[in-house]
This record gives sequence, structure tokens and C-alpha cells, in this order.
Amino acid sequence: MKFRHLILAFFLLAAALQSCVIMSPKKHKALLAERDSLAARTTTLENQVAKLMSDTAKIRQELAQLKDNYASLNKNLDASSSKVTQLSSDLQKREARLKEVEEILRKRDEATNALKEKLQKALLGFQQSGLTVDIRNGKVYVSLTDKLLFPSGSIIIDEKGKQALKQLAAVLNKEPDINISVEGHTDDKKIRNLGQIKDNWDLSVLRATSVTRYLTETENIDPHRLTATGKGEFQPKDPAQTPEALSKNRRIEIVLSPKLDELYNLISK
Repeated sequence: MKFRHLILAFFLLAAALQSCVIMSPKKHKALLAERDSLAARTTTLENQVAKLMSDTAKIRQELAQLKDNYASLNKNLDASSSKVTQLSSDLQKREARLKEVEEILRKRDEATNALKEKLQKALLGFQQSGLTVDIRNGKVYVSLTDKLLFPSGSIIIDEKGKQALKQLAAVLNKEPDINISVEGHTDDKKIRNLGQIKDNWDLSVLRATSVTRYLTETENIDPHRLTATGKGEFQPKDPAQTPEALSKNRRIEIVLSPKLDELYNLISK
């Protein structure tokens, strides 16, 4: 607008001068050309000013958006930092618990190996008669073939079997933190002429309870520590049908596992 005022003032001055001085046609034409040039430059300048104002408004808008984005990023960064701190704390707690669990399992394995060695020494004299001691899944398995414990087809423990169980009980009575599971196993041959014993399920269960009763009633092992189960023919040691394989499958397995109350309490926290 200032440019337009200058041009108007210029023309008013020119008119005033024209009223006083008579211009030649050449000067008049030059003056008109200069006026047109000034008008054109004025339009150009006004367009430039308008563009500058538009660009300035756009820049202000972009700046405002950048400030909002920056504030949002700072907020997200604070939230992420807080989450990272929490996750780091949780990880440290989990690592500490993992170390505790590993330590308990290490102690369990040490106790299991020590128990196995004690039993092997105590039962050394019966290992030629089909008794074995080994470790599976963190538990000690004492396996006694049926010929070591029972007469054929019987659920009554013979004298040799009682001697083996007596030696076993002497060790277990000194290990009160060991849980005991007595498992009866048979081969897959059908039961014949055994009176009220109907099948291999019956035979495996009754043999397991016979051993359990002997350990608790004769050898005074705390009955709260024992469980008696019959597995029948369904967990054979050897699936072959040879006499040797069938003999391995007819057995009593006494499964010894350390009490893991400390571990269970830790895991359930």
C-alpha cells in the first residue's frame, strides 16, 4: 500500500507541474513509461510480500507442530524410560530367583547322588540277584525283580526279599526328607490260577502294598512318606518277549525323591 501512495503522490506532483509547465510530447511519453514501470514493480513487490507472509504463516504452523511433536516425544521418552526401569527391576528379580532355583536343584542333585551311593553300598550283596540302583529325572530308583522278593505268582515277601528291604529301610530311616513311592510292575502275560487276583493290575497293586506294609509295619518307616501304586504291564523295562525281558518287567520299583518344599515355595511366590 505504501508503494501505491508514493505513485499517487508522484502523479499529483506531475499534474501540478503540468498545470504550471507545458511538457513536450517526448517527456510526457517518458513520464508515462516510468509510471507504468513503477506500477509493475509495485505489483511484483506486493506479490512478493504476500508470498513472504504466506510462507511465514506456514513456517509458524510447522514450528508449532514441531513443538507439539517434541513435547509428545519427551512424554513418550519419559514413559519409555520408566518402563525400561521397571523391566530392568523385574529382570533382576527373576535372575535372583533363577539363581535360588538353580542352587536348590544343585543341592537336590548332590543329595540324590549321595543317596544313590549309600544305597548301592547298603544293597551291594543283592545286586547279583537282580537289584539295581540308578538315577532318573532327579530321583533314585531302586528296582527289585520279582524273584528277589516273591515266590512265583505270590504277593507274600520271602526271606531274601525281606533282607533286601531291611537294608533299604536302614538307609531310608536316616533320610527323613525323602519321599518314597512303591510301584508294582508285571509282564504282559495273563494271570492264571491265582485265586482272587484277577489280572496284572491286581498283582502289581497287591505286591506294591505288601512291600509298603513291610516297610511301615516291620521296619517302622513313617507311612506318611510312602505311596503304593500298581502300574500293571504298561511300563515295561524291555518290550521284547524273551524270558530275560519278561523277568526285567516283573519288578518292584521303589522311587525315592527329595522333598522340594523349598523349591515349590520359591516358584509359587
